[in-house]
Amino acid sequence: MANQVYQEQKFDLSGLNGISDQQLQVHFGLYAGYVKNTNLLNEQIDELIRAGKSGTPEYAELKRRLGFEYNGMRLHEYYFGNLTRNATDIKPDSKLYARLEGAFGSFDNWKNDFVKVGTMRGVGWVILYEDPLNGNLTNHWITLHEEGHPAGFKPILVMDVWEHAFMVDYKPAERAKYIEAFFSNVCWETVEKRLS
Repeated sequence: MANQVYQEQKFDLSGLNGISDQQLQVHFGLYAGYVKNTNLLNEQIDELIRAGKSGTPEYAELKRRLGFEYNGMRLHEYYFGNLTRNATDIKPDSKLYARLEGAFGSFDNWKNDFVKVGTMRGVGWVILYEDPLNGNLTNHWITLHEEGHPAGFKPILVMDVWEHAFMVDYKPAERAKYIEAFFSNVCWETVEKRLS
């Protein structure tokens, strides 16, 4: 049962607006840890399965931990992947803009809701999801990486609001400033390509 070894992706994001290169380096280091731990856990789980020890307490704990590490890896890839230098505003004639208007009444309503979710107390993620069954777009708060994801939904826009995402550049009470910086770096073309 050989598991795939995941490779750390590289993101060329130097020079973002309001998110410093130093902040990015700290965040990339955290992401690298998720990749490393995902690979390590898969290796350890594989060893237990081969030794006939699946179902043991050790196996159960590793399996539980894997969801946290794996989703931490993937969510960071979505997050870094939807950022770009020299970002431009979303195009009002784009498919994504029209879908957001349809779901929320207007783009501004959607953005206001997304921002309000992001400024809620606590640490976690804000994710714009697409329901693959009916195409609905909805904003969600995810606390821990492996908890709260709607089953089968596809992440369209991912924003990290754990303090590690902004603590170098902003104080914890300045999350709203970080969210503003995040939006000034969104690559709307990448986000739109994630739509079904």
